[in-house]
Amino acid sequence: MLKYLIVQLANIYTTILFVYVLMSWIPNKRGIIADIDTALGKLCDPFLRPFQRIIPPIGGMVDVSPIFALIVLQFVVQLIVRIL
Repeated sequence: MLKYLIVQLANIYTTILFVYVLMSWIPNKRGIIADIDTALGKLCDPFLRPFQRIIPPIGGMVDVSPIFALIVLQFVVQLIVRIL
């Protein structure tokens, strides 16, 4: 039961991260889109910031740090599930 909960929470957070990354492609966010982006930023930025410090953007523009963040998240979840 605990394993299932951990996996489901990780899946929800992965989806939130994915949506946040996709929303970064939308220029000039206004209204509810800007509010959603702000809320997702408060959830995702603390997790993404360490990866962004370590991994520079490719060509100065393309941020690949979310990919590595998702890989680490999945690795940690699998490690926790195996330990339990």
